[in-house]
Amino acid sequence: MSLDSPSQPQSAAKAAAATVNTTRMFEEAQTAYLGVAKQVDANQAVVERIAERLRRNPPRAVITCARGSSDHAATFAKYLIESRVGIVTSSASLSITSVYAARQDFDGVLYIAISQSGRSPDLLACVEAAKAAGAFTLALVNDATSPLAELADEVLPLHAGPELSVAATKSYICSLSALVQLVAHWAGDEALIEAFKTLPTLLSKAWQLDWSAALPSLRDATNLFVLGRGIGLGVAQEGALKLKETCGLHAEAFSAAEVKHGPMVLVGPKFPVLIFAQSDESQASVADIATVFAGRGADVWLAADSSTGNGTSGPGRLPVIAAHPVLEPILTIQSFYRLANAVSLARGRNPDVPPHLNKVTETV
Repeated sequence: MSLDSPSQPQSAAKAAAATVNTTRMFEEAQTAYLGVAKQVDANQAVVERIAERLRRNPPRAVITCARGSSDHAATFAKYLIESRVGIVTSSASLSITSVYAARQDFDGVLYIAISQSGRSPDLLACVEAAKAAGAFTLALVNDATSPLAELADEVLPLHAGPELSVAATKSYICSLSALVQLVAHWAGDEALIEAFKTLPTLLSKAWQLDWSAALPSLRDATNLFVLGRGIGLGVAQEGALKLKETCGLHAEAFSAAEVKHGPMVLVGPKFPVLIFAQSDESQASVADIATVFAGRGADVWLAADSSTGNGTSGPGRLPVIAAHPVLEPILTIQSFYRLANAVSLARGRNPDVPPHLNKVTETV
């Protein structure tokens, strides 16, 4: 009788695969490309309007306002805006407004709020205060009917669709892609504008990449580092957060440069390190730290182009999709989400309902 017969139990591998493939986290993350595909056309007019305004009246600074995964998208925004447009970008300390009620001068500032729900009280309070203080406010939000969308001067919808898993995946990817579309037009970067149109197809390919080689290491880990640099730092932060909330792992994100200033003393034999590298000016330095840690006997997994580093004698390799360097971190986090979902289940957890967390976190 066949092992696939209904009267026989499934093999452990098939049963595990069925579980892995049917979590909400899995289902939602794999459909991120649909939201990005919608952005390509649906957001074109509003992106061009905002970009034209920003070119006509360049802001003196950019302030980002976000929490959690959205704040990691804000880190991506900082490197993207500063490297492509040359305008200083920093993250708002929300409690300055929501707790201390301090007044700030935002005249001539672009204030970007990023949120899946658009409902957190502290975020709303900060956008309202920034608007009153002279800022041009822009909301990147998944719920276009939310209070945040009603409050902001302009809205860039994420088009991720309903996201029910507590762990944000497709809304995070759609936040990154919305930022790329906006900044590409703001900077007049034709190469990036054209590359952005390929992102939905590339995301589908990135989802299919096999990162299972790292599963045993992460399944058995207690502590680990997740490293990135430059425009890739934000996805390293996101990776560490997902390992915390879905897998119960103490994962800390660092810049591949900052880790040398103290934290690297913790990295020794069998210490897990997950490293993301994109093919830009930061690539060589990120590959170098991967080689250093592998030389110490650390359990290093490097997501980078196969030409990076010193080949098979160095860190373990995780496959990536080669693309425009700005897009590569987005593709990397897409591949990572599939791994994180599998690690969560391998550790006996449910990635859709992390303990003590809610989908909408209302901080004040």
